[in-house]
Amino acid sequence: MASASGILTTADADVRNAGIGDADDVARLLTDLGYPCERHDAAERISTTTNDDRQALLLARCEGRVCGLLALDFMYYLPLGTTTCRITALVIAPEAQRRGLGRQLLREAERRARMACAARLELASAAHRVEAHAFYRACGFREGALRFVKLLGDA
Repeated sequence: MASASGILTTADADVRNAGIGDADDVARLLTDLGYPCERHDAAERISTTTNDDRQALLLARCEGRVCGLLALDFMYYLPLGTTTCRITALVIAPEAQRRGLGRQLLREAERRARMACAARLELASAAHRVEAHAFYRACGFREGALRFVKLLGDA
């Protein structure tokens, strides 16, 4: 429901799997996250994730508008000999932030991870996202291993 100020409220947003028809919203949310994305790129990414049973791409709708995105990757983790669920993207539209939607999407990620018998739920967050780090800690995540990245080409 809308507040008097016109800001979206997100209590119990509708969460569903993304489809090709959601390319504009996916592109907008990925751009909000800091990963510029055009509609045709988003359509390709949606297709890639929906054709892989080890991936999930979810969208949250508030008041009829897509206002959140959650991407999951279920992978076999050799050191533990079990499945790990990695959150590869979590973004809330600026107008829907600080309304509980991030927590709702993290609960959905945990629910799906448990259903897949994953031993843990993990995510990576850039060092400059200090507010996000505080949010993840408040949601029960703790710092894990230091991550190193080597870029290969344009990726």
